[in-house]
Amino acid sequence: MWKEAAVEAYEDVGFAEPAGAAAVAGAERRLGGPLPAALVGLLGETDGVIGHHGTDTVWPLDQIVEENLHFRSDPGFARLYMPFDALLFFADNGGGDRFAFVRTPERDDIFVWEHEDDSRRWVARDLRDYLGRSLAGGGDEWYR
Repeated sequence: MWKEAAVEAYEDVGFAEPAGAAAVAGAERRLGGPLPAALVGLLGETDGVIGHHGTDTVWPLDQIVEENLHFRSDPGFARLYMPFDALLFFADNGGGDRFAFVRTPERDDIFVWEHEDDSRRWVARDLRDYLGRSLAGGGDEWYR
């Protein structure tokens, strides 16, 4: 289902081997909570989605874990930005902006965190909508 949704938006999209259930469970332990069901479903089909110009439209599971742990624990970020604990980053635009699910309160919507001004804005109603918008757009205009 997820691969088909991605190909509908951008026929040259790239995929990886699926992430296994054990890897997802390990990621959830490290992150201290469950991943969104839609993201788990996507990772079960492909461990990441590669869009236009090699941009990670959805990061591989290992990168999801490492990026989130880094953003939540970096003391420099704590001084510069609002806390990131409520967000679960899963992608970026290749230029510093990051896309995230909201963990608290849990919701399906996707938000963008813009690194220049620490703003957090709604960009898609769910992961499927995000894939369609981001892969069809091929640039940053779709969320600005």
